[in-house]
Amino acid sequence: MSTAFNVERLIDLDGCLNFRDLGGYPTADGRTLRWRQLFRSDGLHHISTRDVARLRDDLRVGDVVDLRSTSELELDGQGPLATEAVRFHHVPLFDGAVRDKAAETADLATLADRYFLLAEFAREPIARCITVLAEAPQAAVYHCAAGKDRTGVISAVLLGILGVRDDVIVADYAASRENLDAIIERLLASKGYQDMLAALPPDTMHAEPETMITLLARVREKYGSMRDYARAAGVADATLALLETRVLERT
Repeated sequence: MSTAFNVERLIDLDGCLNFRDLGGYPTADGRTLRWRQLFRSDGLHHISTRDVARLRDDLRVGDVVDLRSTSELELDGQGPLATEAVRFHHVPLFDGAVRDKAAETADLATLADRYFLLAEFAREPIARCITVLAEAPQAAVYHCAAGKDRTGVISAVLLGILGVRDDVIVADYAASRENLDAIIERLLASKGYQDMLAALPPDTMHAEPETMITLLARVREKYGSMRDYARAAGVADATLALLETRVLERT
């Protein structure tokens, strides 16, 4: 998809570099995702007072799903939204024992390996995240630190469930490249993230289409479809139906 298409959905905030609307994406059956319902983002703890007003009054965000680990949350906090009337859901995709078990059992040669491992070991929190987004009565945003990796896996699951084509899911993932240098620079300014990034595969610093293509292929190979993966993770059929009703429309 074109840069212009990506810019159209990129929300210009003072404190976020990768806050994007999932609206407008087409599904294979001819529907589209409603605008201003679901957002993906990098760390919201960086937002400014003006950003808070934008999220509250313009975008009408009522639910925030924080995918960061407990240690990340303790280090950086929730940010200015902590004092707003927003429902905050801390759903760490890796935390403590899950992370340690994954590290012991996995061959993590590539970023795609890490994504698939995350999808396997974090099925329960992924299912919880999807459920929160389906049940949210207002617009909702989910985020991690960079808005690329954990957020990218959730986006792939979410868009796959809704019937968005693989090429669109891949393009949504790769759109993080637009501001990736600035995102990485911000992360590397933190000693905690310096140590974490140094231990990861070299392609962690990228958002190449091949990474998401590989993840989607591996999920399909094991589960058949992203919807079947979601069911295996514990997402109820009623929740899947609710998500469709809330997010999809015919144009």
